[in-house]
Amino acid sequence: MFFRQIKHHGDNFSYVIADETTREAAVIDPSFNTEAIIQIIKTHNFQLKYIINTHGHVDHTAGNQQLQKMFNAKIVAHKKSKINKHISVEDGDSLKIGKTTIKFIHTPGHTPDSICLLVNGKLLTGDTLFVGECGRIDLPDGSAEDMYNSLFNKILKLNDEIEVYPGHDYGEHPYSTIGKERRTNYTLEKRTLEEFIEFMKQS
Repeated sequence: MFFRQIKHHGDNFSYVIADETTREAAVIDPSFNTEAIIQIIKTHNFQLKYIINTHGHVDHTAGNQQLQKMFNAKIVAHKKSKINKHISVEDGDSLKIGKTTIKFIHTPGHTPDSICLLVNGKLLTGDTLFVGECGRIDLPDGSAEDMYNSLFNKILKLNDEIEVYPGHDYGEHPYSTIGKERRTNYTLEKRTLEEFIEFMKQS
């Protein structure tokens, strides 16, 4: 599997995933990195099949229309997302690029439409989980209760070895693992729901 983390402009990460046999590819959160993405797709002769957004905020969806128009790819987002999309997904759904399966995990909290992508031992977390931090919940439609459920009942149920690739370069390193975040991320310390809600109010 071809996998590339991209930070060409600003602190937003974008990702290109491809099956190196079929050349089918997916771009996750084009953001402001479209120039670098286009170069990768053309250099490797990939066929861009999907443009996937982890949520609908403009700093992640910027570039959608340019890439869609250029490569005739389908835009994918959670069914609650208000962005223009061709494919709506729900928790547990999956898509394939070649023989590579991308599984979707609905992780609301930062936004109601937030999703994480699990593919070949890598978890792309968007703005749900960062290296050393979690997503903010003080924007419109944010929810501390939903964030708690997403972090503790979904993400932390995954194996420690799974690699974490966030939507922004906010941490000491550009990626991490579930195990390392479990041990070192202060937002993931054991708390009751009530304690977490109060903690997020003070953050």
